[in-house]
Amino acid sequence: MDSLLDALQEGRLLEIPDDYDKEDALRFLAHILEAVPSLPPDTDVAGLILAKEGTSKTALGKGWACPDARVPFEEDLICVVGWSPKGIDYGSPDGKPVKVIAMYLVPENQRSNYLREVSLLAKALEIYPEIERLNAADSLNDIRDHLLDLISTTKGTVGPDSRARMIRLQGKAAAVEPAPYDLANLIVEPITILVGDGLKPVVLGHDQALVELLEGFPGLAQELTGHSAFNTGGWRIVKRKEASFTGERLLIDCLALRTFGGK
Repeated sequence: MDSLLDALQEGRLLEIPDDYDKEDALRFLAHILEAVPSLPPDTDVAGLILAKEGTSKTALGKGWACPDARVPFEEDLICVVGWSPKGIDYGSPDGKPVKVIAMYLVPENQRSNYLREVSLLAKALEIYPEIERLNAADSLNDIRDHLLDLISTTKGTVGPDSRARMIRLQGKAAAVEPAPYDLANLIVEPITILVGDGLKPVVLGHDQALVELLEGFPGLAQELTGHSAFNTGGWRIVKRKEASFTGERLLIDCLALRTFGGK
């Protein structure tokens, strides 16, 4: 399960906010994949994920789901993992809430590798003796340790390089607790934006350059009300939720994503 191991090694393990439902969680993880620098611009991973979810079910049972987006270009098989502390109502075959979502971007040249990985993952979930402890974990660090143990249950089918990486990862896990949005080479900035009829958008955030960029962006209100995400100035702005107030004003909670050093 090299792609799942890569996700742990490269920091693509995230905590899903407690107030997210299934669609919110899928969009959140899909937008993380969309921020991968090597993807073609405007690859609509979220749209692909939600369209497939509408026609097929991706819950594996035992608190896991494995959605995927098939894309018509060549790239590496990429995985991002989301952990929900309270669990998500996902329509699982066993009726259990989903705690772990392993989402895959599946390029044309990686179809067979993806099928092999998911097959190994399903097998590991069947034989992993600590599945209940994994589902009861209360921190990203614990989840990470359990995922490494889960991968090691397939040690008869993974190569020596994978086993060596697991040893290195276990050493790192003991040394440091990862931050909730500790993504390798990815900057994540929470922002709040107030928009309204006849009102110049007001952007609240900690990154002054980002605030100035958005407040000077023509059509910001239209982008926010008409789309779930958009790109500007090297940032991908992802809408999380909104609240309505009198005077047709909206307070919109967003995440701004960009790769380290990106333009």
